[in-house]
Amino acid sequence: MQFEIGQEVGMSLKSLRYVTLLVAVGIAPALSAHGAPPSQAPQVPLAYSVEEFRDAIRSGGPGKDGIPSIDRPRFQSANQAALSADDKVIGVYHRGQARAYPQRILVWHEIVNDELGGDALSITYCPLTGTALGFKRGETQFGVSGKLVNSNLVMYDRATDSEWPQILGVAIDGPLANEGLEEFRVFWTTWGAWQARHPETEVLTEETGFVRNYRRDPYGSYNPISGYYAPDSRRLFPVMQRDDTFPPKRVVFGLRTRDGALAITQEALRSESVIDVALGESHYTVIHDPGLDTGWAFSNPEEISVNAAELDFTAEGVTGPGIDLLEPVNGFEAMWFAWAAFYPDTYLHE
Repeated sequence: MQFEIGQEVGMSLKSLRYVTLLVAVGIAPALSAHGAPPSQAPQVPLAYSVEEFRDAIRSGGPGKDGIPSIDRPRFQSANQAALSADDKVIGVYHRGQARAYPQRILVWHEIVNDELGGDALSITYCPLTGTALGFKRGETQFGVSGKLVNSNLVMYDRATDSEWPQILGVAIDGPLANEGLEEFRVFWTTWGAWQARHPETEVLTEETGFVRNYRRDPYGSYNPISGYYAPDSRRLFPVMQRDDTFPPKRVVFGLRTRDGALAITQEALRSESVIDVALGESHYTVIHDPGLDTGWAFSNPEEISVNAAELDFTAEGVTGPGIDLLEPVNGFEAMWFAWAAFYPDTYLHE
């Protein structure tokens, strides 16, 4: 039996989150005996204490590992992938290796524990907040806790059982509470754009070890956009802070820094190409990548001028005069309601 999430508000929250009752063809892994994930002091000031975040936890419906992570991913070549150009993918380019993770697969699993270039990595996606982030996982794995904060996926690591809201990247419970994860850049884009940039990319297959209908998105559709993903549709779970500046699901490009958080509307990023912003006493530059339709963010303390006409976008990233003097900052797309809930004091560039 399968539930499809549309715009029916009469369904229970449990049904909305627990999108399938299909029995998995596999067994959820137990806690790993390996070491904890690499962690560090949070690089971004938190808007709330970890106690306040813990108080804001809500059940998403399924229990721990009820949404199973993919721990033994299999891949195929680009010419074997049955994807259309407009299909959404999460792209990763790491140590010269490119991989694409179709959104229609990750919507059922939310986490892929993978290895690229000799590094153990976790690729994570929360369909409720439209956020894709990558984390270094060390010798352990991440799983889906079944909990939410601000409607966002709460991961747990199988070494210490610490709990990590995905957007925050900081543990709010467990032995590693108040510790931050090491992130790496992933790209929320289309299959056509990713394949054009990385023609040798590998693609995650549907051979996940679980029974799911990967031809249907239980939340709606990105092509065309509909259902839960529509900008003005309602969120499903409470948030710590509500901001009605934009429709709830409108997408912004966000970055978090030691000086605070910055959100840029997609329209501004596309039209301005290069955006220079002062946060506190620091200066940041965000560059629009027209191929992947995303942003590249940099710390720019010397306020080096960047000319969009002199830039190139390659498999290695953005290149051009002055770029090598800037320090990269991780950025990602997010639904506005979720970004504003985690970072209520965000600076907004429209």
